[in-house]
Formats: sequence, C-alpha cells, structure tokens
Amino acid sequence: MILPDGIFISFEGGEGSGKSTQIRLLEQWFRHRGRDVIVTREPGGSPGAEEIRALLLTGDSGRWDAVTEALLMFAARRDHVERTIRPALARGQVVLCDRFADSSVAYQGYGHGLGADFIAQLWHLAISGFKPDLTLMMDLPIETGLARAFARFADTKTAEDRFEKMELDFHQRLQQGFRDIAVAEPERCQIIDADGDIETVSGRVNAAVENFLAGRSR
Repeated sequence: MILPDGIFISFEGGEGSGKSTQIRLLEQWFRHRGRDVIVTREPGGSPGAEEIRALLLTGDSGRWDAVTEALLMFAARRDHVERTIRPALARGQVVLCDRFADSSVAYQGYGHGLGADFIAQLWHLAISGFKPDLTLMMDLPIETGLARAFARFADTKTAEDRFEKMELDFHQRLQQGFRDIAVAEPERCQIIDADGDIETVSGRVNAAVENFLAGRSR
C-alpha cells in the first residue's frame, strides 16, 4: 500500500522498551513498500535540539527541577518540529520518531508530578498541539526494560543515563502515564506488547501500522 501524503508515527515507552530497534525495522518495512522515510528522535532531531538533548540526558538525575526540564524539552521539540518534522511531512515522507510530546506527559507530567494539564498547556504554546498520526506505545515490564537499558549503557559507554538513574517509583508513574494516554486517545495510540523476541514484537508493530494505513486509505 503506497500513500502519497506524509505520515508521522511516534514510538513511546519506558526505558529499554525496544523503540530504537523496532523503528529501524519499521523503516525497512516502509522502504520495501516504496516510501521515503526519515528516522528522528527526541529530545533532538535538529541541530539545536541535539544541543539541548545533551543538557537533558546527561548529568545527575536531580540536575533540573521538573518545570525547567519540561521547558527544555519543549524548546527542543519546537525546533525539531519546525526544522525537521513539518518539512519532511510537506515533502510526503514518512517520519518515524523515537519519542514525542507524549513522553513529556509521562515523564514530566506523571513521573515528576507536574500533571497532564500543565504539559498540555506547554504542548499548545510551543507547537500548537501538533501530534503524530499514529503513536505506538511499547509496553514492557519495568524491571526488564531497565535491565536492557543498563546493559546497553555498559556496551556503548554512553553517558545518556540520567532518567534511567531515577527511582523505581518514577518509572512506575511514567509507565502508568503512557497507559493512560493510550486509553484516552485510542484513535491515535496503540499499545504494543514489547515483551518478546525482536521478530515477534516487529510483527505486532507491523500489524498495528497496517491497520492504521487501512483506515487512513478509506
């Protein structure tokens, strides 16, 4: 199935939920169907947003208070949307994004306790409420995800572990946040069981995308 218009798909979920791996596989899936695809991420995805990413993901877990963290996230997000996402959609590309504004609802709204309404106001002010066409929520037991994340850090030696170092109850709150978002917006969000081997989870992702595309083409 080939659709000429741009499509914006985001992947959400807790740490170590397999988003990056599944994005790469879905990129191949779309390319095999003749689509031009870009893969991007948050925080980041544009030169300015990548600079802010370093401020957000490195250092001590208490480096920023919740409001400052949320403002930095949306500053990066606005630059990302204006310089990368909107132009790609205008060109008719498929945009696959590792996290978007739902992460701010989950991390800063639920995890840090700012509340979903506060994040919704920032979302509106910064990017006029702009949302993905489809959001895939990768759902995985917290302990499994954190174990995967820390194993990855050991392999890559990355310093981007600020959120992983937060307390377990923080991760429990953000997982609930993602689940609540999916329940509130079932027309946009699909929960994907991310507990399984890569091929099995990829099959679940592909099925969700195929259903979305079938509904979009009607």
